Amino acid sequence: MKLAPIERTSFALSAGAAALALATSGPGFAASLLAGAALESANFRGLHRSSAAFLAGELPGGGVFRAVAGLRFLLLGVGIALALAIGAHPVALVIGLSLVLPAAVIEAWRHRPPIVPDAPALAPDDPEWERWDAWRARERDAGDDDAEERA
Repeated sequence: MKLAPIERTSFALSAGAAALALATSGPGFAASLLAGAALESANFRGLHRSSAAFLAGELPGGGVFRAVAGLRFLLLGVGIALALAIGAHPVALVIGLSLVLPAAVIEAWRHRPPIVPDAPALAPDDPEWERWDAWRARERDAGDDDAEERA
């Protein structure tokens, strides 16, 4: 089974967090954290696979994609409810469920494009900056200026 870089980083963070939880809070907290991490790992793997299938054109958009996402969230909810019914610590479960987020940030940072110091750029006081609309990520149109004046 090949893991995506985010999954590998998430596993590393989960293992580190579980070791820290075991040392500081005991085995129940650590087991609950690992249960949350396992649930989120399965959820993220499903999200990754369905998104890749959707972007490759293998999974039609609209109803099918939403149905798969709904089924994934239903299974995640059942897993969370089962873990809580068994006696998982709720805080540890939430921490485990959340460890994929810092993993995604770390991997986004690792795979960022290189900084090009000689890249062309406008001077900070160049009047062309006024023509760019950062909210729409394009140049401003004459109609855009009228709409802003009315607002």
